[in-house]
Amino acid sequence: MPDSPAVRVKICGVTRAEDAVAAVHAGAAYVGVVFASGPRVIAVGDAARIAAAVPGVPVFGVFGSQSVDEILAITRQAGLAGAQLHGPYRRQDAARLRAEGLLVWRVVRIAQPGDLDTLAESVRDADAVLVEPRVPQAAGGSGISLDLAVAREARARLAGATMVLAGGLTPESVAAAVGLVRPEVVDVSSGVECLPGVKDPDKIARFVEAVFGHSAIP
Repeated sequence: MPDSPAVRVKICGVTRAEDAVAAVHAGAAYVGVVFASGPRVIAVGDAARIAAAVPGVPVFGVFGSQSVDEILAITRQAGLAGAQLHGPYRRQDAARLRAEGLLVWRVVRIAQPGDLDTLAESVRDADAVLVEPRVPQAAGGSGISLDLAVAREARARLAGATMVLAGGLTPESVAAAVGLVRPEVVDVSSGVECLPGVKDPDKIARFVEAVFGHSAIP
C-alpha cells in the first residue's frame, strides 16, 4: 500500500467484500456502503461483512431518510465507523451521532450558487463536509460532475474545514479536480465501476494512483 498522500480516497457504493479489499489494497483510506437509495443499497448483514473484510479502515454508512436512532442501530450492528448524512439532517443530529463515537460527514448538494450558502452551517458538528452536485432523484453515484469553478468556491468557503469532493470523478478526471480544488478527500462510486455496485479493481487502482501522483505535488 502506498504511503498516506496529502489527499485521501474514499471508495463508495461498495456492495461486495472483495471490492472493499481491492480498494484498501490500492490505498483507499475509507470505504462507503449505501443505505440511502439507488442500485447500491445493501443489507446490514452485507455491510457487516464488508466492514469485517477491511479491519482498521473506517467504513461509512450513507444515510438519507433513516432516523438518528436507526443510524445508530445500523452502524452498531454492521460495525461501521462513520455516517455520511444525505437528506434533511440537522446540526443536532450530527452532534448526537458524534457524541456516540461516529465520524460524521455532512453533505451539501449544489444545483445553483445559492446552495453554497448552506456550507457554513454544515461545518458545525461535522468531521467533514462532502460537496456534490444536486441531481434530481439521485442521492449519489449518479456520475454527474460538479462544476469545478463551483467546487473551488466551495473550497474557499470551507477554509479550515475538511472538504470531501464527490460527483462524477473518474481515473481520467480526478487529478485535474484535485489540482484545481484541493480537497482533503475525494469520493468516487460510479467512476470505478463496471456495473452499478460492482467495482473494477483496475479502475480503482488507476483512480488512486492518479490522486496519489497529483497530491504528491506541492
